[in-house]
Amino acid sequence: MPRIASAQYDIGFLETWDNFAAKTRQWVKQAADNQAEILLFPEYACMELASLFSKEVYSSLSGQLEALQSLLPKYLELFKSLAMEHRVYIQAGTYPVKHGTGEFRNHAYFFTPQGDFDYQEKLTMTRFENEHWHISRGLDIKVFDTIFGKVAINICYDSEFPHYARQQAERGASLILVPSCTDTEAGYYRVRIGCQARALENQCYVVQASLVGNADWSEAVDVNCGAAAIYTPVDRGFPNNGILSIGEYNKVQWVYADLDLAAVDTVRREGQVFNYRDWPKQFDCR
Repeated sequence: MPRIASAQYDIGFLETWDNFAAKTRQWVKQAADNQAEILLFPEYACMELASLFSKEVYSSLSGQLEALQSLLPKYLELFKSLAMEHRVYIQAGTYPVKHGTGEFRNHAYFFTPQGDFDYQEKLTMTRFENEHWHISRGLDIKVFDTIFGKVAINICYDSEFPHYARQQAERGASLILVPSCTDTEAGYYRVRIGCQARALENQCYVVQASLVGNADWSEAVDVNCGAAAIYTPVDRGFPNNGILSIGEYNKVQWVYADLDLAAVDTVRREGQVFNYRDWPKQFDCR
């Protein structure tokens, strides 16, 4: 029964790499000291790294994306080393990465205690990402192997589209991680409702992390709000409202929960309803 920690992570103006590394180490250590074995950070938490560059760079939507590429190797090495040091799985939020085609895609990296890592790309872009920031959609839907079973990632807006989570559930995922970044209360609730719907449909755990706090200096993530939470199936053996744990709105904190992943198999097999099993039947209607 792994313990998961989901972050309500505060974006800051850090100015130096050492400040970012120290902050990240402190967050990871706190969760690990509280026996968390899976850690989830929010989407675009890395954008505070833009503060390491000049105002001309961090004030430019395109400029900060280009500049961040120089820090990607150090970013990956930092999270890789922390996952190994603390023997935890870390979903480090997301990082916009430039591909050989010249386009940027939003990567959610997943690090293992063994020092391996892979990533899920964001598959559907918001209007801001598409029209203003010019970040492109990814193409591949993945699941990741852990000692606890298969884990999947829906990046923020992706959680609002059921076919992504469904494919991951059919590939064996019993836990879906949702790093999110929302700048309005309505945006937060859209993702939250999407997370709860995916947990209901697939009878699995869905965990949301939220970026919080204001960064007036940033053109990309100037306003951030939300709450981290662990959502469950709505059935016997789980909370009646489908909420195992949820943080205080906009507070900087870790939110913890112990996950009974074996109960996912049980509820899919013996639940009051069979949302997961009955999904294919919905396509028989004429």
